[in-house]
Amino acid sequence: MSNTKTKKITAYAMFIAIAFVVMLVGRFPLIPAVPFLKTDPKDVIIVIAGFIYGPISAFIISLIVSVIEMLTVSQTGPIGLLMNVLSTCAFACTAAAVYKKKRTLSGAVTGLIYGVIMMTALMLLWNYLITPLYMDTTRADIAAMLIPVFLPFNLLKGAINMGLTLLIYKPIVTALRKTKLIGQVVEDSAPNKSRTQGMVLLGFLLLATCALVILVLKGVI
Repeated sequence: MSNTKTKKITAYAMFIAIAFVVMLVGRFPLIPAVPFLKTDPKDVIIVIAGFIYGPISAFIISLIVSVIEMLTVSQTGPIGLLMNVLSTCAFACTAAAVYKKKRTLSGAVTGLIYGVIMMTALMLLWNYLITPLYMDTTRADIAAMLIPVFLPFNLLKGAINMGLTLLIYKPIVTALRKTKLIGQVVEDSAPNKSRTQGMVLLGFLLLATCALVILVLKGVI
C-alpha cells in the first residue's frame, strides 16, 4: 500500500472517530416544542472531510459513522440509518461537490448554502414519507408539521453546521498539514489572511444569529 493511500485511510479513520464522538457528546434538541428532533455536529466534521477529499469521501464517512451509530446508540434501526445518511449526504456531499469546482471562500460559502437548501428540501420529503413508520403518528400529522416544525428545524440545523464549518475548517486543515496527512495539492487554494478572517466572521455571525433564534424559541428573549 502506498504512503498516500495509508495517509488517506488514516485521515478517514480520524474523521470517522471524531464525527462519532461529537455525535455522542454534542446531541441536543433545537426546538423545545419538539424535543425528538435533535441535532449534533457530526455533519461539520464530515463536510470538512468532503472539502478536503471530495464528495465521495464525505459519503463513505457518513455511511460508516451512521452504521456505527445504528449499532451503538440509535434506537431507530435501519430507518434511522437511512435518515442519517440522507441528511448528512444532502448537506456534506452537495457542499463538497460545489467546493471541488471552486476552491475559494465564495465556493465554500456557496457550497454550504446549497448544502443547507438541499438538506432542508430533501428532509421535508423524507420526513413526510418515513417518519410515520417509526413514530406513533399519521402521515397527515407529519404533513401538518412540515412547515412549522421540520422546515425551521432543518434550516437552523444547516445554518449552525455552516457556521461551525467556516469557523473550524482552517484550523483543521492546518493541523492536518502539520501532521503531513494532507498536502497543498489536496487543498490547493490555501486561505490568505483576509479569506480566513472572512470565513471566521461569517461563521460567528451565523452562529450568533442561530443562538438568538434558539433563545427566542425557548422563550428566553
